[in-house]
Formats: sequence, C-alpha cells, structure tokens
Amino acid sequence: MAELRLGPLLRYADDSAATIWVETSRPCTAEVRVAGRSAGTADTFQIAGHHYALIPVTGLAPGTDHPYEVHLGGARVWPPPGSPFPPSVIRTSATGDPVRLAFGSCRWAAAPAGEKDPVGPDALDTLATRIAAGPDGERPDVLVLLGDQVYADETSKATRRLLAARRDLDDPPGAEVADYEEYTALYYESWLDPEVRWLLSTVPSCMIFDDHDVIDDWNTSAAWLADMRATPWWRERLLSGLMSYWVYQHLGNLSPGELAADPLYAAVRAVPDGTELLRDFACRADAEPASVRWSYRRDFGRVRLLMVDTRAARVLDEQTRAMLDPGESRWLREQALDAPETCDHLLIGTSLPWLLPHLVHDAEAWDAALCRGSRGERWARFGEKLRRAADLEHWAAFPESFDALTDLVAEAGSGPDAPATVCVLSGDVHHAYVAEPTWPGDEGPRARVLQLTCSPVHNAIPAAIRFGFRFGWSALARGLGGRVAGHGRSRRPTIDWRRTGGPWFGNQLMTLTLSGRSARLRLEQARARRGAPARLRTVMETDLTR
Repeated sequence: MAELRLGPLLRYADDSAATIWVETSRPCTAEVRVAGRSAGTADTFQIAGHHYALIPVTGLAPGTDHPYEVHLGGARVWPPPGSPFPPSVIRTSATGDPVRLAFGSCRWAAAPAGEKDPVGPDALDTLATRIAAGPDGERPDVLVLLGDQVYADETSKATRRLLAARRDLDDPPGAEVADYEEYTALYYESWLDPEVRWLLSTVPSCMIFDDHDVIDDWNTSAAWLADMRATPWWRERLLSGLMSYWVYQHLGNLSPGELAADPLYAAVRAVPDGTELLRDFACRADAEPASVRWSYRRDFGRVRLLMVDTRAARVLDEQTRAMLDPGESRWLREQALDAPETCDHLLIGTSLPWLLPHLVHDAEAWDAALCRGSRGERWARFGEKLRRAADLEHWAAFPESFDALTDLVAEAGSGPDAPATVCVLSGDVHHAYVAEPTWPGDEGPRARVLQLTCSPVHNAIPAAIRFGFRFGWSALARGLGGRVAGHGRSRRPTIDWRRTGGPWFGNQLMTLTLSGRSARLRLEQARARRGAPARLRTVMETDLTR
C-alpha cells in the first residue's frame, strides 16, 4: 500500500479550484476528497526513485472552507489518525474578499522536538500553532516564501549524519548536499516538521528560490561561476538543485491552466520515469538560463503578485551585467504594466531588496563599478574579492537593473488608473524594515511605493549584521556612502528613499491585508517567554494608504 511520504501541500487556490502536492512511497493514484466525494485525482510521476503527484481540485464553491482528505490507492492517508490539528481545508475566495498575504524568507528547519532551538522560535511553527488554536479566526490567504526554503550549504547535525552514512564528508562538497537524493532529505527535514506540515496543508503558498537553495552567492559574478564550474562536484549539485526545485517548489507555483499547458510537466507524467527529461531541462537551464522562466504571476482578485527570479535569470558578463536577462525584463514589464486597469495593488516579489540602507547601496554600486574596471585592473580584482566576501549582489550591485526597476515601478504606479500601492516584497538580509522612495520634483507615481523587507523566518542574526544595518541608515553612513560611490565613479540613483520602519531583528513574518484600495501592514515576531510556548507578537502595525 502506498504511504504519504511528504505533504500534502495546498499550493494554489482560487474561487473554485486548487492544487495539492504530495510525495508518495510508491506509484499510485492520488485523490482528494471533499465532503466524502472525489474532487480530483492524479497519477504519480517518478523522479530519481521518488514518486509525486500534483492533484487538481475543481468544482469548489466560492467563499467557503472545504475540509479535505487525501487518499492513495483508495486508502485514506490524510489527515493521519490521531492528528492533534484541525482538519486541513481549502479556503476558496469570493469577489470582494480582503486578501491577507504573509511573507518572509530564510528558514532553517526547526530543531527536533525536545531540543533547544539555538536561533529561537520558528515563525512558521508559531503561526501554525496560532491558526490551529483558532481555526475559525484570522489566517493568511497565502504564504509568500521569498527564498532559502532549504539550505543546501548549511546543513543540520541530523542531515550531516545522513550524508556521512552515504559518503565521505572529507571529500568535496563535504557536509553540503551533493545530489538529488540529498536534496530530498532537506525537504523532509523542513516540511515534515508537524506544525509546518499542517500549515502548508491548509494555507496556499507561493515560493521562489534564493542563493542558499543552491549555494551562498549563487551567480554572484561571471568569475564566481567560472570558479564553481571548475570544481568536480558543482555540476551535479546545481542540476540536482534545479531538478528538486522544479519538483518541490516550482510546479506548485503554477495555476491549473499553466500546468495543463506546461510541456515538461506533460512529458514527465507520460513516461514511467521522468528523471532524464527533467535532468535535460536542468542542463538547458544551466547552459542557457534565458531559455527557462522561473518567474510567475498570481492574481488574487484585484491584487497582482509578480514573483521574480533574481538568481538564475542574471546576466553575469561585467560589461552587460544585469539582474534580469532581456526576456525576463520584458516579461516583468508586460505583467506590471498590464496591471493598472485590473488591480488595486501591485506586488513585486524579489528575494533581494531593491532599496537598501544608503551605505550598503553605495558600497554595492561602488563595487560594481570597480569590477567593471572604472579604477583599473588592480581595483577590479579587489572588487571581485570584496563582492564575494561581503555578499555585494543585490539590485544596487546591478546599477542598470536598479534603474530599470525604479523606472518600471514609477510607470506602473502612474496614470489615472494606477494601483493604490506598488510594494516590493523582499527578504534575504536577516532583518525587517520599510523604506519609501521619493522622486525629484513632481515626477513620482500616484501610487504609494514601498520596499517591504522581512527576514528571517527562522535563522541566526549575528551582532555584526544588526550593527551594520542600523548604522547603514544613519546620516553619517549616508555621507560616507557618497564618498565611496565617488571613488568608484558610480552614478547616483535617480531617486532618494528613507527608512519609515525598522530595522527589526528576530524570527518574523510580515502580513499585508489588502481590501479594496486600502492596505495594512503588520510585523509579528516569534517570541517565547520562560515556561510558556512561543507566540507571534505584533511589533508594528500601520495603515499604508495615504
């Protein structure tokens, strides 16, 4: 009999349909039942000895909670017997409903039950506990996970023991994951956490990768990539990372219509073993990144979310360096500028922040200019070393791309039908803040434009990072940044911006509540008092509507 190895994950939900992802122990037919009736079935497909299904669920009534069960080969496997959690539900939307969108990034798997967690309570665990305690209360309509869902290069003690049982950790890549099978272990460790497993079964999720899903500084520069390709283990690591991302994260990002039109998904499901088909796809994504699009669009009523790939879509040649290749840039522009007549709020999800503390922005722009050769070859070599050592690879490190995103945000937020807000949602930097840009004169958009950054969900926050980012917003740091930028002969940005909230440090989530043309933002941190379970505590809540 087939068993449920991982999942179910409720990935997509709209007013009448949903998709549910599962991993099973053997080939079978996976079925979702609602109110005792079959609401969708799918046969599993096989990748590298593992079996998966993405079950389309249709015919649901709008504006309703639909408790569901998962059956494999006719036998019920979810909810498990004796589950302490409420039933998993598919909550369908209705016209005019508010949209609650919770977001964050950077999550190490929580410590096993009974062990002290060295980085404090997990914000996703704590959110799950709150929802489970009051299943009829407020919950997000969608979780937006902005990168580093798993850490291929920073493994736990338990994972290292598993790796050591497979191979000699004295050989590269050591205690980092090496292949597809080891990637599956990362997802098991992260998503079999009981609270997170239940949370992902009942709240839809959108995901995008960042560097640690593959390796720290992934695609930071052409020189970095050449060095990695010279190592004997990199190719297998990258291909396995892309293959596992496609299976565990990317497929669930797609709507039922997009899944039905996806040729690779159809091909993988049509053969007994889709491993080579998926591996060929990953090889093409490595050799020709512009041939593959990981970015995607999701609409929630009159709220549009554009999730943007800022890792694999990069152009790394120093003279044409860009965060997004030309095709990706065109796609983002088309999706953003199509929004004004059809949405009240435009959200751009990018794992890497657009607006950084001024000193950090200037340092990244200065370093990019050095690497391009503005001060000669010796400074270029220094710039490359510094870029890798200090992770200088955000939008500011791609000056033309920074300007292009700035122009796009202004254009999308302008005109008589402009959205009420244009928000850039980001993570990566292990703290949270709100920044607001201003344009010179009367050139600014009508929409309120904000950079909303929230990280980490569950990770370490070194003291040096706390100090550096606090200092980076100061007037002294701003003056210093101007001098640094002048040395590199880097051009100044066309906008100014100021921090209007934060910085906040801790394991945390932001929630946007969007209703009509109004918007509210809340930041909650997972905190535990001695002798009491962890709770999400509100540290900031504000109205974003002018």
